[in-house]
Amino acid sequence: MAMKMLLLLLLFVLVSSVEAQGISAVDLSALREIKNSLTDITSSSPNAFFASWDFTASDPCSSFAGITCSSFYPRRVTTLTLGTGLSDSHGLAGTLSPAISNLSELTQLVLFTGIVTGPIPSQLGTLMKLSVISLTNNRLTGSIPTSIFSALPNLHTLDLSHNQLTGTIPGSISESSSLKVVILGSNKLSGQIPPLPAELLHLDLSNNELSGMLPRKRMPLTLRYLSVSGNRLWGPLSILESLSELVYLDLSMNRFSGTIPSSFFRSTLSSMFLQRNNLTGRVPSPPPSSAPTVYGPGSTVDLSHNSLTGELTGTLAGVETLFLNNNRFTGAVPKDYVESVYSGNTRTLYLQHNYIAEFPVEEGLALPDSVALCLSYNCMMPPVPVGFMACPASAGGQISRPANQCSAFNTSMA
Repeated sequence: MAMKMLLLLLLFVLVSSVEAQGISAVDLSALREIKNSLTDITSSSPNAFFASWDFTASDPCSSFAGITCSSFYPRRVTTLTLGTGLSDSHGLAGTLSPAISNLSELTQLVLFTGIVTGPIPSQLGTLMKLSVISLTNNRLTGSIPTSIFSALPNLHTLDLSHNQLTGTIPGSISESSSLKVVILGSNKLSGQIPPLPAELLHLDLSNNELSGMLPRKRMPLTLRYLSVSGNRLWGPLSILESLSELVYLDLSMNRFSGTIPSSFFRSTLSSMFLQRNNLTGRVPSPPPSSAPTVYGPGSTVDLSHNSLTGELTGTLAGVETLFLNNNRFTGAVPKDYVESVYSGNTRTLYLQHNYIAEFPVEEGLALPDSVALCLSYNCMMPPVPVGFMACPASAGGQISRPANQCSAFNTSMA
């Protein structure tokens, strides 16, 4: 009797040990459906993603590429990464199966670059533990499911960029209080930008078909990265004046108008792209009582292709890459800019196609080889040998403006 009890105990321990390594039957079935809806574009490649998905394997949690599982029995899939992401892989084709929603313990869903088509399953809104959804660089179509924003209380990061998504950004985005990173760039989204989550840190809506003004209500004060370039947005920039945490701002290639808020000109906002809008007014001088703005290495400011006027102030001296071309700036370039260029702190300075009358460089100073300086088509003859050779082809071949164009903008010309 004792021997029988011992054998039963050993059998129980053995079975428990095997089960402890097993995957949930529900999750295994979901993985099978996911594989059936997708395929490696180059299935014969040794790096084919699904090569390791052998459903006769004793422990898929340790042998299937792209999944991690919980440690307790039955083991549940907690992260799913579809595709290898390797440079020599062409990725996956097919569609995303709604069976993903059966992985109820999933916290991260990632789809690497490929040609996956079809809609984003609305059933993702049932995965209450999801914190990361990244489905980038594919050919997903249809609208963004509203349930992604309204029903996922732990969602931190959403990246659906570089697809073919259409429709509007769901208004339910404002309900996602945990959302910190939203990247929807390079799609075909239209309509207006709705109110946004109050604690958003990173927002990229670039290269869509969005229109209207930036949302006046609930523009998150926490934003550090904001890009809406390449849309059809319009209106004044004063809506963004209170965003003191911004370090990266890209509003380029839209229809924004009016003046640039003076609060934008600060060293902490080290990357600012406002080119190709309808902006007017002057580059403001720093308040007399404030410390001078000191831009550091890597800083970039692009104000080109607007209708900015007046004489330049010293506010932007020291920016490493500075584009001020194709505006209506007049007068002499401040000596701070010249000194920054010749010291190598400013490596690119484009001032072509303005009405500038003087670039006060000392005779005999040598321009560093690392510097690109363009001064062509202004109301002066650029100092030789600088100001023309580094110009882009779009600057044209004329060194200076005709005098009759300059008389209305400068009372005297160098």
